[in-house]
Amino acid sequence: MLNLLARSDVPMSLTTISTQLQLHKSTVQRVLRVLEGHHFVNFNANGRYTLGLRLNDLGNRALQQFNVRDRALPHFRMLVAEIMETGHLCVMQGDAVVYLDKIAPSRSVCMTSRIGKTNPVHCTSVGKALLAFSSSELQEKILADIKYERLTPKTHANRKSLLRDLEAIRRRGYAIDDEEIEEGVRCIGAPILNAEGQPVAAISLSGPTFRMTMHRVPSIAKRLVSCCADISKSLGY
Repeated sequence: MLNLLARSDVPMSLTTISTQLQLHKSTVQRVLRVLEGHHFVNFNANGRYTLGLRLNDLGNRALQQFNVRDRALPHFRMLVAEIMETGHLCVMQGDAVVYLDKIAPSRSVCMTSRIGKTNPVHCTSVGKALLAFSSSELQEKILADIKYERLTPKTHANRKSLLRDLEAIRRRGYAIDDEEIEEGVRCIGAPILNAEGQPVAAISLSGPTFRMTMHRVPSIAKRLVSCCADISKSLGY
C-alpha cells in the first residue's frame, strides 16, 4: 500500500487503491486507518490518500543509524580488541533498545546476544545511557511507558529508583548495568551524540562479573567514554 502511494504522482482514492491492489475495499480502509493513525499516510480534504510525513522522519532516522554504524565501526573494533569484552552498538526505539551491531572478543566466555534483538531501556546500560542524555520531553515520554519488569533482583522496580540512577549517569558520563538484566553479567554503556548534542546510539561493553569487576569499571568506562566521544565528533558533535 505504501509502495503504491509512493509511485503515484497524485493523491489516491480508496476505490483506486483497492482496485490496484485487488483487495476488498473494507480491508484497504481498515489498513489505511491504522496507517493514518501512525501518520504513515495522510487523508486529505478531498477524501484521498498520500504518504504521511512520519515516513520522512523514519527515513532520516534510518540514514542516521546507518551513518552511525559506519562511523562507529573502526572505533568500536579497536575498543573491543583493547578491552577484550563483548561490545554492542544500540539505538533506542520507544522503551526498548535494539542491537545494531555486536563484536565479540576471542575469549572462551562471551556474551550470548544477537543483532536485531531488543531489550528494555530501564535495565540495560545502553538504554539507561541513552535515556539519561535524552531531552526532558523524550525522557518523560519513555518513562511513562516503562513497565518496570524485574528480570533480576537488581532490576529497577520503580520510577524513583531509575531517576536516581539516571542522575548519576549524567554526572559521570556512563551507565552501569550491574546484573540488572542477567545475573552474573555486568555492562558499561555510554552515549553517542549527534551535532545537536542528542543521543543517537550507545555502545556497551559486557562481560561476566568475575572478569568485569567493579574495580575495573572506572578504567574500562574511561576508555569507552573516549571512544564514544570520538564517534560523536565524527558526527559533528
